[in-house]
Amino acid sequence: MPSTAIVWLRRDLRLSDQPALHHAAAHHDVVVPVFVFAPEEEADWQPGAASRWWLHHSLTTLAARLAKLGSPLIVRTGPSLAALRTLVKETGAEAAYWNRLYEPAVIARDARIKEAMRADGLKAESFNGAVLFEPWELKTGAGEPYRVYSPMFRAAEARFDGIRKPLPAPKKLAAPSMALESTAIEALKLLPTIPWDSGFYEHWHPGEKGALQRLEQFATKPIATYKDLRDQPALDGAVSGLSPHLHFGEISPHQCFVRARQAQHELASAGAHGNIHHFIKELFWREFSHHLIYHYPKTPTEPMYARFAAFPWRKSKHYASDLKAWQQGRTGIPIVDAGMRQLWVTGWLHNRVRMIVASLLTKNLLIPWQEGAAWFWDTLVDASLPQNTLGWQWAAGCGADAAPYFRIFNPVLQGEKFDAEGSYVRTWVPELATLPVKFIHKPWEAPSEVRRAAGIGLDSVYAKPIIELMASRDRALAAFAELKAGSAA
Repeated sequence: MPSTAIVWLRRDLRLSDQPALHHAAAHHDVVVPVFVFAPEEEADWQPGAASRWWLHHSLTTLAARLAKLGSPLIVRTGPSLAALRTLVKETGAEAAYWNRLYEPAVIARDARIKEAMRADGLKAESFNGAVLFEPWELKTGAGEPYRVYSPMFRAAEARFDGIRKPLPAPKKLAAPSMALESTAIEALKLLPTIPWDSGFYEHWHPGEKGALQRLEQFATKPIATYKDLRDQPALDGAVSGLSPHLHFGEISPHQCFVRARQAQHELASAGAHGNIHHFIKELFWREFSHHLIYHYPKTPTEPMYARFAAFPWRKSKHYASDLKAWQQGRTGIPIVDAGMRQLWVTGWLHNRVRMIVASLLTKNLLIPWQEGAAWFWDTLVDASLPQNTLGWQWAAGCGADAAPYFRIFNPVLQGEKFDAEGSYVRTWVPELATLPVKFIHKPWEAPSEVRRAAGIGLDSVYAKPIIELMASRDRALAAFAELKAGSAA
């Protein structure tokens, strides 16, 4: 009888550099790829609306490619263990393989499934397909997990030459002889019933092909100026845009790392090596986030440093309205509103602007970082729990490698520095499009005659700022001082 293996696909929706699939194809005659939709097993972090949109299209493209290879994608619904056991009985499979994930609820679920399947007499094995280094591989000199990025990167850099090369995609897969039932991807109801997602189609092409094309396009030229231009949100193509592809595993970090190193040899222009090295460092910021969530599993909802649990967040009758204004891009602060509108339309937000909007929410508005993390989780197509957690705790000053709390971004100065001509603001806040550059990031300072000439009024066309920046900065510093005094008592 032919040897049969199940490959349980999750957020590794690709064929190339797919360790579980590669192992199954090399050691078994028949390979059955299966995706089990069981969002409830991810506890409080079920995929948000934007992620579900991406997942629908990613599964659709993967299913088409697997069908061409000869073994169609089987889609089932959870519970995962029951679905896998049923598929084992139907196919006579002797093994099940998957690639590891590192979120707390998923780790616990996967451990239970591996134990149960081995108890059933199956070979159940998991592989590393999501990170360059397993979270337990890099440790401090004292044998502890890293809490600071720079020394972790230096430890990883010393081991660059040991990072494996990407694995080839299988050229053919044999399907089982029996017909297997498969749930239609449309039946998972991942797409929105109200078409708020129209802007997504203009900006994204989910799937492995789109991921590889984006990587190659970026590595051919823009990567050579990455560090120099990455903080300018108006520049299309200055950053890779690979984050959602990486999150859904349509491309692997190994493929990105190896292609970046190759670009260091290909692109010899002045400064190219340093720019590309900075992109590699950003790949390891992603590694750092996975390292942290593995070792500190409570951080998606709790600050890494316990003293911040007592932080005096603002309690005000304006809390709900301020949060809503921030979510909708109606704060009256142009660079913030531009970012939040970009997020809603495209499901993505430029990293510099992510830091700006997060700083305003947590420090000027004194609204807990968990509120921002929850909004990003629902609206980002690249809503990765490790990275979302690290980013928000960094912005709030309560996590690993966090920005000092007294570092409060001034959104006006940030806008003037990184969007000097106002192009980004004009794109996403079109009601300010004709305002002179001098006032594009602070329209409240424009004389009334300038506003009239530009066709704006702070009351009727564009909102007044919901917060006074300097006064709210002072209030945030006072809150931090209160926290420090309480910790020392």
